[in-house]
Amino acid sequence: MEDEAEKNAEQLEKERQMKEKYEKWGKGMKQQEQQQRNVEEHLHEASKPMARFKDDDDLDKHLKEITRADDPMLKFLKKKKPKDSKKKELPKYKGAPPPPNRFNMMPGYRWDGVDRSNGFEAKYFASISNKKAITEDAYKWSVEDM
Repeated sequence: MEDEAEKNAEQLEKERQMKEKYEKWGKGMKQQEQQQRNVEEHLHEASKPMARFKDDDDLDKHLKEITRADDPMLKFLKKKKPKDSKKKELPKYKGAPPPPNRFNMMPGYRWDGVDRSNGFEAKYFASISNKKAITEDAYKWSVEDM
């Protein structure tokens, strides 16, 4: 008897929860969210002082967001507004590691990997490494007796 009563109580609880959920869905979730946002917006506006000054940022932002049909700049603003604020990410270069260059820049994704230089950068890097090697050898030779 107690098990049946417990099962019935659980069943009634589940039915009550489902009924609440369907009532909530039936009223429209989006409409409820919009109503909640409107209430919060009205409370925010009510908390402001009655007098508005010309440096009121909220009022300025609100007036800028309003679009009017007879506005001559409307066509220009529609073109100017970005649809997606995310910056397009270009694909990265996927290939063999490129030869070093004097700017330490990676090649773009459109580069075909062919080195079309006249050999200046290779000579440049060779001379730099040669200078380092000479100075290192000179240092080692000078401190060898110590």
